[in-house]
Amino acid sequence: MTSVQPASVTRVVVTGATGIAAAVATELASRGAQVFAISRTESSLAELAARVPLAGFAVADLSDEREAERAFSTADDALGGLDGLVAVAGGSGRRLGDGPLHEIPLEGWDRTLGLNLTTTFLAARETIRALLAGGRGGSLLLTTSVLGWSPSPEHFSTHAYAAAKAAIVGLTRTLAAHYADDGIRVNAIAPGLVETPMAARAAQDATILNFAARKQPVAAGILDARDVARLAVPLLDAVSVTGQVVAVDGGWSVSEGRPVVAAR
Repeated sequence: MTSVQPASVTRVVVTGATGIAAAVATELASRGAQVFAISRTESSLAELAARVPLAGFAVADLSDEREAERAFSTADDALGGLDGLVAVAGGSGRRLGDGPLHEIPLEGWDRTLGLNLTTTFLAARETIRALLAGGRGGSLLLTTSVLGWSPSPEHFSTHAYAAAKAAIVGLTRTLAAHYADDGIRVNAIAPGLVETPMAARAAQDATILNFAARKQPVAAGILDARDVARLAVPLLDAVSVTGQVVAVDGGWSVSEGRPVVAAR
């Protein structure tokens, strides 16, 4: 097989419309990229479009195969051929029944994986299909979480969510290996605790805020979504990087997060 030369990324689909996704769309647009956003919430898309010059947007539940196919077809047409994806869509499964494993009903497990893992699978599949059909290289950036390998049993015992995010690490690496000769790069970011709508519960809990200040010491607490975007966008366009998972976690994965005990 003749390898396709990796190319820069200028026509990008972003899944999600708030939090990290909104910050990424804003950063991409500021660098001159054409951005198409996909979210299941029309009001969030409208708010994003009012702030960011989007090439277009589509309302879709990306855990539904037909809706995902339709949305990505619309995106490909609007962009004149896409060459990048930042897959952020996902969220907490607490309201769906996620929690400690012994308490999770099967429906809660399935729906949490659908929200986080199936959405990523379908977004990645549709992007890769478009790239292969166009015979062009491109770049995918998936979103996992430090909870996939650095758990917090006291504050974040959502085991279906952690399992889904850990699976995205494996998906990232196997896709990167398989499609490298096609000039398709696949990487992932692994955020820590970030100020997003999903983290609203944590942001209002003094105990968790205190924990975050210790667990994410270089961020001195909850991360700003813009800091994640400032790493995500250059990684999307890094033509010599593939198969990597980069933590943007303020030190979470290298910090014990224990209370500081004053010296006696």
